[in-house]
Parts: sequence; C-alpha cells; structure tokens
Amino acid sequence: MDLIDKLKNISQNIAKLKDAIQTEEATKTAFVLPFISALGYEIFDPTEVIPEYNADLGTKKGEKVDYAIMKDGSPIMFFECKKIGCDLDIAHASQLYRYFATTSKTRIGILTNGINYHFFSDLDEPNMMDAKPFLEINMMDLQENAVTELKKLSKASFNIDDILSAASDLKYMKETKRLLAEQLINPKEEFIKFFATEIYKGVKTQKVLQTFSDIVRRAFNQFINDKINERLKSAMAGEVEIAENEAIADEPQAQKTIIETTPEEMESFYIVKAILHDVIDSNRLFMKDFKGFCNVVLDDNNTKTIIRFYYNNNNKQISLFDDAKKETKYPIDTIEAIYTFKEQIISSVHRILAPKESNETLN
Repeated sequence: MDLIDKLKNISQNIAKLKDAIQTEEATKTAFVLPFISALGYEIFDPTEVIPEYNADLGTKKGEKVDYAIMKDGSPIMFFECKKIGCDLDIAHASQLYRYFATTSKTRIGILTNGINYHFFSDLDEPNMMDAKPFLEINMMDLQENAVTELKKLSKASFNIDDILSAASDLKYMKETKRLLAEQLINPKEEFIKFFATEIYKGVKTQKVLQTFSDIVRRAFNQFINDKINERLKSAMAGEVEIAENEAIADEPQAQKTIIETTPEEMESFYIVKAILHDVIDSNRLFMKDFKGFCNVVLDDNNTKTIIRFYYNNNNKQISLFDDAKKETKYPIDTIEAIYTFKEQIISSVHRILAPKESNETLN
C-alpha cells in the first residue's frame, strides 16, 4: 500500500473517532502512532521508535519528547504531540524547541495534534529550531504535493541532506508565495518603485508613484488573468467541458451566451485566495463564471461553491451559503469589502470540508 493510501485510511479513522478522543494519550495511540507507522517505522521496536525519550537540557531535568525516531542509535526526528483540537501555536512549539537543541544530530522536529502536522528544521541557525515550519500537513485535507514531500521522511527514503535541501526550497517558496499574495492586493512602495524605475524615465515623484501603485496592481492581476485564460483555452481546445450548477440548471439555451470574466471578478477571486491562503491549498480554488454571476469553488466542483459574486450591474453583491445551501446576499460598495467577510468565507470552506464529505474530498 502506498503512503497516500495509508494516510487516507488514517484520515478516515480520524473522521470517525475524533469526537471520542478526549486526551493527549488517546490522540497519540489512535492517530500519531499510525502516522509514524505509515512512514515505515516500527513503532513496537524500541531501537527505532522510543516513546518518552529523555531530552534533558543542561540543568533542566525531566524533559521528555513524546517520540524519538532513531537511526544508528541516534535520534533523527522528534515528535511532540498535543491533544486533538489543540492549536499548534508558538507556545507549544517552544517545548519542541528545547528538545531540538539537545543534540546536533536531530534536524527534524514535528509538532502535531493528530490532525495537523508541522515540520520544523534548523535552516536559519544550526541547532536552533526555525520559528516557522517548512511543511504543514492536514490529515483531513491531504494535498498530493505535501504527501510527495512527506515521503522523503519515510524510513525507506530518509536522507537528511535531501530532506534539508527540500525543506529549504519549501520554506522559501512558501514565503515567496505569501509575499506575492500580499503584493497582489497591496503592493509595497519598493515593489512599485522597481517597476516605475524600469518603465518611467522621469522623476519618480510621490504623485507618479501613486499612479504606478494602481497600474502595478491592475497589471499584476491582468497578467495572472491572462495566464489563467491561456490555460483554459488550451484545456478547452482538447476537450469541451459541460459543467452545470444548480442555479443555472434550468437556464434556457437561448439565454446562454459568451461569458467574459471581468477584471473586478478576477481581483475578487484573488482576494478570496489571499483570505484562504493559510486555510487551504490555493491550487484547489477555481473561478467559475456564469451569465449573471461568478462563483469561487473548491476542487473545480460547482457543488462546492464557497462564495458568489454579482457584478453585472451598479449594485455589487456577494453571496454566501449556509449548511442547507441557502443563499444569502450581501451588498458591497467596493470589492475590497470582501475582506470584511473573512470569517464567513473561512467557515464556508470548513462547511464544505465537513467530515461527512471528507471521503469525497480525499478521493
């Protein structure tokens, strides 16, 4: 059985059992040990997986890490476990931080609550755990690219040099994507000056920079829009997709016409992607444009609509949906007002990814 299949089995067990898990020990037994086993490590071999590993630091005694993964008699990975549902914040990571500093041979630390796994290393400073994880995995929302990286930590593939090289790439790519997302919505002055210097030969007055601020933001959005349209045209050249949404299932054929995605719709789409940046892989978000409205959907599936835009008249509106898929419309003055609905948009994603639909999401 491949790693992804093993992880899917664990994910299904989490969906069934998570409400019954009340303690940290139960979390470790039900979810964390199967995860370690899925990576190929013998959880009942004390020379390979040591529970309650002694990680005393200097004069501070009694420090124990939940699990140490061993190789050739030395720890290569530490697992610090918290109860299911516990936030994996910096306060919990600080305990793993202390463990990490006890040995120069341990370069990988994992903080987990049985569902979420945060993977740390010491890329910034040797023997000092980084403040941010280089990889995050949500067992209820498995991403293929994350599982590919996770395989490097398995017993069969473990090579610390390869892992650290990949970790470095993942860390800086994650930060680069975050910065790009920020510049897409609100470009910094240095970012604007770069383009103004390359394009405009006159004096870069404050008025010029203000003008370029709007130009850069719109050009950035339009560039991405063009790339998306290129990929869509390429895909449609080989295959005609027939996608129906409940709201347009009864639309008369005569009313169907050529649909053009507007810059405002594209910018709204990227605002939603920015809001959900830390919630879900942005590659799972798609925009579906129909006559009269535009949807942002999960997994290219019209039945998994997160938010809907109505921008075809002067009165802009957005729509959100409840558990019964009942639509509620909200008027907005500007598309930036979408940010005020951040919590509802995140809740919409959680509704779609509810346990009752987890099997469909994973398969």
